[in-house]
Amino acid sequence: DLHPDVSEVMLFDKFASAGPVLSVRVCRELITRRSLGYAYKHILLYFVAERALDTMNYDVLHGKPIRIMWSQRDPALRKSSIGYVFIKNLHKSISSTSLHDTFSAFGNILSCKVLTDDQGQSKGIGFVHFESQEAAGMLSQYAYLRQNSLLFCLKYVGRFLPRNQRSDIDGPRKFTNIFVKNFGDQLNEQKLYDLFAPYGKITCCKVPLDENGQSKGFGFCSFENPEMAEEARLNNYTLGDKQLYVGRFLKKHECTAEMKCRKELQRQERMNKYQGVTLYIKNLDDTIDDEHLKKEFSKFGTITCAKVMTDGERSKGFGFVCFSAPDEATKAVTEMNGRAVGSKSLYVAVVQRKEERRVHLTNQDMQRLQTSHMQNPKMPMQFSMSNLPIMAPPQPQNNFQQQAMSVCRTQPTLVTDNNQTTSNISHSVAPIATSMCSRTNSAENTSGGNQ
Repeated sequence: DLHPDVSEVMLFDKFASAGPVLSVRVCRELITRRSLGYAYKHILLYFVAERALDTMNYDVLHGKPIRIMWSQRDPALRKSSIGYVFIKNLHKSISSTSLHDTFSAFGNILSCKVLTDDQGQSKGIGFVHFESQEAAGMLSQYAYLRQNSLLFCLKYVGRFLPRNQRSDIDGPRKFTNIFVKNFGDQLNEQKLYDLFAPYGKITCCKVPLDENGQSKGFGFCSFENPEMAEEARLNNYTLGDKQLYVGRFLKKHECTAEMKCRKELQRQERMNKYQGVTLYIKNLDDTIDDEHLKKEFSKFGTITCAKVMTDGERSKGFGFVCFSAPDEATKAVTEMNGRAVGSKSLYVAVVQRKEERRVHLTNQDMQRLQTSHMQNPKMPMQFSMSNLPIMAPPQPQNNFQQQAMSVCRTQPTLVTDNNQTTSNISHSVAPIATSMCSRTNSAENTSGGNQ
């Protein structure tokens, strides 16, 4: 349950107070290098690991409570449902910590979690993983006998089922409230009530009004039972020349999550549409505008849009060209990269996604390190010798007897090449190019222009 921004350094600093830590590794995706939300920590002493497990479990790190458990190398045991218990209808005030403290009376708990939404509010669902199946079975029986006094407002305790065997105990999600929109100012509360009254008894009907007393174009209806609301939702309504939208009423956080998912799908569609056909051109002359850029690249194929990015009326020195086919874009890169246009030589490349660009830069850094190591295989490591005196043989002294004396040499200076600087100018601008092309095409379609 780690926050995506939690790094190895943050975890090392967090657990260093418990005792010596040998290593920390945050597991990440292979390509994007984004955190998978879990990490492994290797501690030198067993009692230090136990202390961290007892004192730091469910501590908040970067805004999210973390869960700590012993590492299990056997994948069969990790995926086994032995000792797991599923709880639902938990009171909103019950957290992972309080759930762990209450259930620990029945046996040793390996892991415990209460599901939360994006705002950190409890969903009323929890999971407890006991060390033995006997403790899990005893909990289910005991909770059934004394559920009101055992866990505050606990209402359901059952055996945990894997995802592929899981079914919704309550059946399909039911609702009684529907949301209606896209009717403009043609409906008021009474007309909306009359429109949906044939499908069942309506307990409440509301149409919000603006400051002028006119309808905002949407409203809500609450039915007596879910069957009536479902029947009303499945009907398609046409009011004049408008098609009404009728759907299940969503809470604010549910609506936000749905809109976020929809926007992500649209973004992926745009990215896939322009993948391999959009070129990034930099080092443009200040005199080059959209038309000039399009003219220079039009001989390689059909251009859907060409745009020079500007700051006001001044060119930023880079732009984008979108072709209709990937082979046209590839040909343009081959012919135009390095060619002089105006007073400058162009840099032309296919636009890469942020993840692809990150992987590309990582590979470049690794190759640079390998090349440096091959060129200097015996490069000494820098280390401090201030505490290591160098012993020298006794030297003759005038008017003094010869005696052994230690001479501390000055610390050697290791010369390093500080002139090796690299500059990776990222052109991970796929989202900018995609949105730019989408807006350009939309404007051309509106004005009736044909590409």
